[in-house]
Parts: sequence; C-alpha cells; structure tokens
Amino acid sequence: MSDPTYTPPKVWSFDAENGGEFASINRPTAGPRFDKELPRGKHPFQLHSLATPNGVKVSIMFEELLAAGFSDAEYDAYPIRIGDGDQFGSGFVNINPNSKIPALIDTTTTPETRIFESGSILLYLADKFDAFIPVDHAGRTECLNWLFWQMGSAPFLGGGFGHFYKYAPEKYQYPIDRYTMEVKRQLDVLDKQLANNQYIAGDSYTIADIAIWSWYGQVALNRAYEAAEFLQVHEYKNVLRWANDIDQRPAVKRGVKVNRTWGEEEEQVPERHQAADLD
Repeated sequence: MSDPTYTPPKVWSFDAENGGEFASINRPTAGPRFDKELPRGKHPFQLHSLATPNGVKVSIMFEELLAAGFSDAEYDAYPIRIGDGDQFGSGFVNINPNSKIPALIDTTTTPETRIFESGSILLYLADKFDAFIPVDHAGRTECLNWLFWQMGSAPFLGGGFGHFYKYAPEKYQYPIDRYTMEVKRQLDVLDKQLANNQYIAGDSYTIADIAIWSWYGQVALNRAYEAAEFLQVHEYKNVLRWANDIDQRPAVKRGVKVNRTWGEEEEQVPERHQAADLD
C-alpha cells in the first residue's frame, strides 16, 4: 500500500504501474498510439462511443429525437472499448484529439463536421433540430446554465468520487470524504432546483435533463458506483422523483442500451444501426 503521507517530489515522473484499473491505458501524452480507421455506416450521423454516463447522453438524445419524429436524426453507433484503448486509434483521434468518448461525425455538412465533448454534441444536435432546448433567450440561457453546470460538476463525481470510492487501488479517507462531501452538495443543489421545477430548467424536458440524468440520475438509481446507500440518496426526494420520471421515458430506456458491452445480455446493444436493434 502506498504511503498515506506521500510527499510529492520536486519533479513528477510517470509511473506506468500506478493508476489501478486503468493503469494500462493512462499516459501523460496525447495523440494516436496506433493506426485504425473507424467503421462507417449509412446514416447521417456516425457515433463512436460507449454506454458510460458521458456516452449515454448522446444515444439518449438521438433516441429522443427519433421518438419526436425527426427521421433525419438516424444514426449508426459503434462501440469504443476504452478499457482496450480503442480511443487511441488514429481514426478516433481524428474526431476527438482528446481521446475521450463520445465523438460524432455529421455527414450532412460539407465538409463533414466532427463534434466532441458530450455537452457540445447535445447542444449541436439541439440547435440542428430545434429540439429539447428552449427557443426564448431566457429559457435557452437557463437550460445552458445547467448544461454547463453538469459539464463542470461531473468531474468531481466521476474522476473524483467515483475514482477514489470505487476504482482507486487504495482506499484513503481524505479523498473519499472530500469528494463525497462535494457530491452530496451537488445533489442538494439539484434537489433544491427540482423542488419547484418538474425538470431541471423548468417545465420542459431539455438537454440539461439528459446531461444531468446520465450522471446524477443514474447515481440516484444506484446504477453508477453502487453508492446510493453510501451517499444516502434517499435524502434527495426531488432528485429521486425526477430520476425515476426520466427513467420511464421509452427513448431513455433505449438510449442506455446503445454501445453497452457489459451487464445482462438483454441490456447490451454494442452496435446500433436501426431501431430494430433495440427491440
């Protein structure tokens, strides 16, 4: 076990053996590590992702668009197995130089448009289809307030709490306490917002709900980190009401299956090319 009183050296050096479950893929450098072209389907949008909390934001958005009647939102979805390092292939890095899922190609533009970062993809699709985002300036701003809240807050939940509580090779009290406190504060922020609003940004379901549910809703429903009891999520009654309401949406039920490569067989749809793939 590492020394809990570790003193940082004057100059940090990379230790390939340090890092727990993800040590084999984590490096302090960017760029492709091998040549690999990405597959290409026939639909307007090409999604390369995995059904993590960040990944399901986009597949849920596509399924919501299709359910709302936007047939031009048809997409092909291919898995990027991040545990195997697929995100470091040259084709994927060309879409996202940051080597993180999800990444999307819109083939309907000339030249084709690459979109990376889950929040950017949600906003791009909302604007492209004029859907799941308010049209009035004040409503749009409130929606974007919460979308960017999620993008700024979730690293404390995932890379902070999730890492030290579930994935870190050693469990130390200080980082777990520090990030648990912050996650509970964030859940309280959401609970207070939802006390007087059906959805995150008001009366309408928006990309803010999709983004935040994919992280905090799944934590509340005990589908991320198996930490609902530890975090005492029963205290956040408004969050639980909202999380369960969104969980019942048919498009959400479909979206969480896309690019999923683990769990029960009926929960997995590693590739999605047509609606029937999700039946």
